[in-house]
Parts: sequence; structure tokens; C-alpha cells
Amino acid sequence: MAKIHGGQIIARALRNEGVDAVFTLTGGHIVPILDGCVHEGIRVVDVRHEQAAAHAAEAYTRLTGRLGVAVVTAGPGVTGTVTGVATAFHASTPMLVIGGRHMIRQELKGGLQEMDHPRIFESITKWAVTAWQVDRLADYVATAARHAFEGRGGPVFIDIPMDVQFDMVEETAIRFPESYRANTGLGADSETIDRIVEVLAGAERVMIFAGTGARAGIENRLDDLANLLKAPTFVNSRARGSLSHGHRLLGNFMRSRAMAEADVVVALGVDWDFRTGYGEKISREATVIQVDADAAKIGWNRPAHIGVRADPMDVVSQLVERGELRREEMPVWTKDIMGAEEEKAEAARAEADDDSSPVMPQRFAREVSEFFGTDSIVAVDGGDIVSTTARWLRISSPGHVLDAGPFGTLGVGAPYAIAAKTVFPEKLVGVVFGDGGFGFNAMEYDSMIRHDLPVIGVIGNDGVWSNIKTFHRMAYPDRLVATDLGIRPYQEMVKGLGGYGEFVEDPAEIRPALDRAVESGLPALINVHIAETTRMSSNYSQ
Repeated sequence: MAKIHGGQIIARALRNEGVDAVFTLTGGHIVPILDGCVHEGIRVVDVRHEQAAAHAAEAYTRLTGRLGVAVVTAGPGVTGTVTGVATAFHASTPMLVIGGRHMIRQELKGGLQEMDHPRIFESITKWAVTAWQVDRLADYVATAARHAFEGRGGPVFIDIPMDVQFDMVEETAIRFPESYRANTGLGADSETIDRIVEVLAGAERVMIFAGTGARAGIENRLDDLANLLKAPTFVNSRARGSLSHGHRLLGNFMRSRAMAEADVVVALGVDWDFRTGYGEKISREATVIQVDADAAKIGWNRPAHIGVRADPMDVVSQLVERGELRREEMPVWTKDIMGAEEEKAEAARAEADDDSSPVMPQRFAREVSEFFGTDSIVAVDGGDIVSTTARWLRISSPGHVLDAGPFGTLGVGAPYAIAAKTVFPEKLVGVVFGDGGFGFNAMEYDSMIRHDLPVIGVIGNDGVWSNIKTFHRMAYPDRLVATDLGIRPYQEMVKGLGGYGEFVEDPAEIRPALDRAVESGLPALINVHIAETTRMSSNYSQ
């Protein structure tokens, strides 16, 4: 009989879960797992920092609906993933981090990189354990997947002692679990749907707001619901792209006004946190219909008159199937809100016509969004430049705008793009960086080059920590501290690694430079000098 080692068991269990790529930074404590991945035909994408591996694993889940996996070595390898895991936790993204661990026989003896990793992750994962038995490793992976995809979803962690990974067992002695997690939707009962339909039928000013509840692999009929209700629809997080660019009901600017005036707010997997004014922007007279897979999110900061624990997109499908929701005429209020949207958009377009150098942020955003078009995958990594550019992006596929979510992490852009290009090699994949965000994981351009992942990055480079400088100027105008970076030639670093790079100061040269980047066939960075602004981010003004 053939024997296999623990690393092969882990890899086969991952393959059975649908995993076809893992993200890693190699280390001695995980060699058997990486070897097992090669045996099982799982692609191994190695990066330059464990934080990047965790971010890439999160993006893999968001883009595929399958379990994203980072495999990292013990001690500092594991602790290097903490920021990525916390980012996924706050974004409710299922993912798995597998860590190496010192040998069992070295427990409490001071072995190399010995530490009790699971305790670190208790507050930022749904499940964190040590796998002690080689013959149970497949069960550990199955259990991790169940926890990761429960409710809204979230990250999980397993560490595996090095000797458990190396242990050999008879292949026939291993039971690989089957059908071990839920495979049907979580909708609402018919009575609840009846109540929602009744409220919507009697409303005059309905707005839809969708976010985390839109997940890859789940049918997304948000466009159909918006058209039936003829309601202004606003999206963030994973719901971006649910309505196509230019959709007559897709809002970008008037969300706060719509919340203040709506008589019914349909909230689909959204958080009433700092991004939404803690729910205080919603009229006190409005009826809130809140649907979320996580019951703890319902009624958080803002009462939910109809609070439904269910998958938001399942409920959307249920509502769409109810034909009586169809409105024949566009409500006057909807016309008013969308008219105000167009006025705001026209003002932004006028700003974007500015030919100044350094480039004005609105002009930068327009040029970049026109280049990426509707069918790309774009990661965004920064502060002000991201909030400006996000309003212009035309991406029309759910989940294809990758942002860091409520944790506000910088450094996600390059790792997210690595995962995107790994999963969708045929697509144009890009990153919109702020110059601050670029610095966190800039060396991941080396990973792109080594793995032949021609990602197109573009920096809006104003040479400062813009949000913080504005905040600092307001609080302590006589002494600005650690707010300036200078206009650095970041493109030269990418060129030095073997990629393509250009520095741009003329707005008319942004698009040609991006076109040349694509023609190069290389991972590329276009470094655009933009004007410094003094706008206060809403993150600090709520």
C-alpha cells in the first residue's frame, strides 16, 4: 500500500474544496504542504511578504467564491498575516491561513519560532486551532471551510506542527470528508417576503443600498430588483458592479440625501458604521428593511423594522420573483434623485476637463476609469485618490472592484491584483494606488514579474499623506509632522525589477502611457504626478 505524508493530505483536502491556487512565502515549517500542493496540481504563487499572501487569499475568495488559502511558515511568518486576516475579518471574507508550527516533541522547549499561534487569531477569525493528528488533517480542512463560509463568512486559521506534516500514513487509512458544508441558499420564509412586499407596495420613496451581501458564486439579481422598484440604488464593497456602468438607477453622489428622504430603505448586507454615518443619516420616519446573513449586524446602530437573517441575494431573487413589485412609472422622487445625480456628475466632468499640470485628481480619475473600462478587475489601494477614482470607475461585474473594506488597510492593491491575474489571466487587471498605499507592498511587483502576471498599476502621486496632512493642518496648523513623502520615481523601481514604468505630468499623456504599458506585456507602473488637495476625508468628518 502507498503512504502519503501530512502535507499531501492537506493539499488533497484543499483540492477537494475547489482550491486550485495557494499563496505563500516559503519556509521550513511548511515544506511538506507546498510539496503536497505540487503533487495535487495546486498552483503555488509565492510572494515577498506574508501580509501579501493573506491579502491575495482574500481576493481569491472574493473573485471566485471558493476558499482562498495562504500557507505561511511559523512564528514571524504567521504573525506577518495578521493585518491581512484582520482585513478579511472586517470585510466578512471567507479565507484560510495555514501556518507551520514547531514540532510536537519540541513543545515548551524553545524550538525554532515556537509560539502558540491560534491565540493571536482568536479575536479576528471565526475559528483558530492547532491540528495535532496527521490522520485527521482532512477533517480539519473541512471544519475550517464550514466555519469560514458560515453566515456572512470570515477568515479561519489552522497551524500544523512540522512533524505532523512529515508523518507518513497509509493512503487508504485517510477518510476525506464529502458533502461537509451547506449547499443550499438561505432565503426568507414566505410570510416575511409577504411583509416586505406589502411595505414596498405602499412606499413612495424607496432606496436600495447593497454591500457585503453580494458574493461571488451566488446569483445576483440586484439589477432586476432596481428595475422592478424603479428605486435609486447605491452600492459599496462586493456589490460594486451589480448594476452596470451608466445604469439609470445607479447612484454615486446622492446616497446621503436619499437616506434622509426615503420612506423605505432596503439594506442588503450593509453596515451602519463610519462609512454610512452610523445609520444616523436615515430619516427617523423611514422604514428600514435590513437583510443580512449575520444576525448580529441587524439593528446595529440603526433600528431595523423588518430584520431578516438570510443571504441578501437570495432574498433579492425571492422579491424579483414576486411580479406585483413592478412599477410601471418612474416615481417622481426617483427622477429627482437621479436628476441631482446627473448634476453632480456633470460638475465632476467639468472638473475633469482641467488640463493643469500637476494633474487634477478628477482628471486622473476620468482618464484611468476610461482606460480600464467595464470589463476589467481593478484593485484600489489608498485614501483620497481611491475615493475620488471610485466614483468614476466603470466596472460592471459584481466584485471586480477590490477594496480593503471597513478596516481601511493600505497595501492591498498589489496582492489583490496578483490573485486576480492568477484567477483571470485573460482579463485586464489593474491597481489604482495612492503613493502612500504603493509603498506598503511595492516589492510585490517582483512577484508579478516572476510569475508573469502583467498587472497595470497607476499611482496618483501627490507626494503627501493627503488625508492625514489635511487633518493635521486642521488640528495643529503650525507643526505638520510626518505628512510629506515627496514625488518619488517609483516607476524606476518597477523598471529595475524588469517591469515597465513611466512618469507622467501632462494629463493628455496618461492614457497613451497606460496603452504603452499594456503593449509592453509586462507588469507595469504609470506614476502620475497629481495636484495636492486639502479635502477632508469623510473617514475623519463623521
